[in-house]
Amino acid sequence: MKNKVTAIVNQKGGIGKTTTALNLGYALSEEGKKVLLIDFDPQASLTASVGINADNKTNIYTLMANSIEEKETGENYIVNIKNNLDIIPSTLDLAGIEMTLVNVMSRETILKSIIDEIKKDYDYVLIDCSPSLGTLTINALAACDSVIIPVTPEYLSAKGLGLLVKNINLIKKRINPNIVIDGILITMLNKRTNLSKEMVKAINESTRYIKNQYDLDIKVFENKIPISVKAGEAMLYKQSVIQYDPKNQVAGAYKEFAREWVI
Repeated sequence: MKNKVTAIVNQKGGIGKTTTALNLGYALSEEGKKVLLIDFDPQASLTASVGINADNKTNIYTLMANSIEEKETGENYIVNIKNNLDIIPSTLDLAGIEMTLVNVMSRETILKSIIDEIKKDYDYVLIDCSPSLGTLTINALAACDSVIIPVTPEYLSAKGLGLLVKNINLIKKRINPNIVIDGILITMLNKRTNLSKEMVKAINESTRYIKNQYDLDIKVFENKIPISVKAGEAMLYKQSVIQYDPKNQVAGAYKEFAREWVI
């Protein structure tokens, strides 16, 4: 699907959303796809992870604020990272938009109006969402065609899955009838521990519960992202893992996941 807009979402933090957005985007760009990353998290981790300071640049906050006030924005808000890979950066200011949106008409679709103007230039638009189910995440869900849900093999992550799917289902009914859950991506997997094996089993059971509760078939991706210190190191060096250590198992896993997801 060309011009596909995908939100990478989970209300829990620290589960690899930013790492997934960056490395999936990087892997797709290496395959010749034109990719736009949107950092839609006020923590701006994705922006920092590619070495950008957006405090004095036009960023996603500026775009949202201008759209709310019906002001024109210039064209210099997309930053090129490498061949085929661009980003709209974020700053801490984005946190203030949540309060502003409370009194805005059609507040759930502000991000969609921004993306609709530029998505024709890209094969894939990936939105790195904030770790909450607030107005920003609702905007991302209203704007996207599909959702990737990263989860870590631990209890709270598996338990929160049902709540997240319930909220996505509400968005589907009320705002965005076309939204599809592409699947669950297990991240930070230590294959050697029994706990991880049990939690992978729990995640699979959660998808069966969701099937019974919401009549939704949710795929758990075959490719799982292993835990590795290299992922953290790559972030420190403002690079994707694929760029930082191409032969690392995490880099390989993201490349394989990109192929699985696109197929």
